Amino acid sequence: MSNKALIIIDIQRDYFAGGQFELFNTQAVLDNIIAATKSAQEQSIPVILVQHVADETQGPSAFFNANTSGVEIHPELLAVAADAPVVVKTFSDSFEQTSLQSLLEGLNIDELLVCGMMTQNCVTHTAISKVAEQYKVSIIADCCTSSDAMIHNIALHGVSHRIPLIEMPQ
Repeated sequence: MSNKALIIIDIQRDYFAGGQFELFNTQAVLDNIIAATKSAQEQSIPVILVQHVADETQGPSAFFNANTSGVEIHPELLAVAADAPVVVKTFSDSFEQTSLQSLLEGLNIDELLVCGMMTQNCVTHTAISKVAEQYKVSIIADCCTSSDAMIHNIALHGVSHRIPLIEMPQ
């Protein structure tokens, strides 16, 4: 029996309407992520939120700048995952210079269900991370999005030969 964790990446205000970089189909994806979160909680699967904060030492960023409303995790997700630990990152790979690996080790996790925003960037970079190779990894395809449907689908197709694509049971 495996010990799974649901890893939810970068569900932050800047990606939604009124944010600095609105993505495609964000509300529907958020609704799917909320359903997946509730499903995970019902199955006692730990939920881990990942939040990107732009590295101030690299100069101003187009979005996810510290101390802005856009960097905040979406309140609808926080409402259902209020107790979930938050891992803060500055790279596309959620393992790079973060506490994610030690958090997973502490929970004795060996399987990752990965989802979030953006499909072609932080989701795939986390799923194919060198560190992630020690886990059984799947991407929840209907819980991800990108700048548009084409980029989202190209990214999923591109990673599908390495990482299984699943839909979270609702």
